[in-house]
Amino acid sequence: MSTEFDIAETLDVKGASCPMPVVKAKAAIDDLAAGDVLEVLATDPGSVSDIDGWAAGTEGVELLDQAEGDDVYTHYVRKTA
Repeated sequence: MSTEFDIAETLDVKGASCPMPVVKAKAAIDDLAAGDVLEVLATDPGSVSDIDGWAAGTEGVELLDQAEGDDVYTHYVRKTA
């Protein structure tokens, strides 16, 4: 997948561990409009599976892509409804 998205907001949760990346991502996505993309920056390796599971189990949220680089995990989540 491409990591070229029109980012509406970036959420920096570096240093936070489970479940905070998901908790804060949910709060941030709730404030966005349908179609907006949230970029989440995390250092917790568990955020990869946590955010994937949250998006898969949450109506109105779509995980677009995840990337790892320089000890930072970047997640792109779209609000669909």
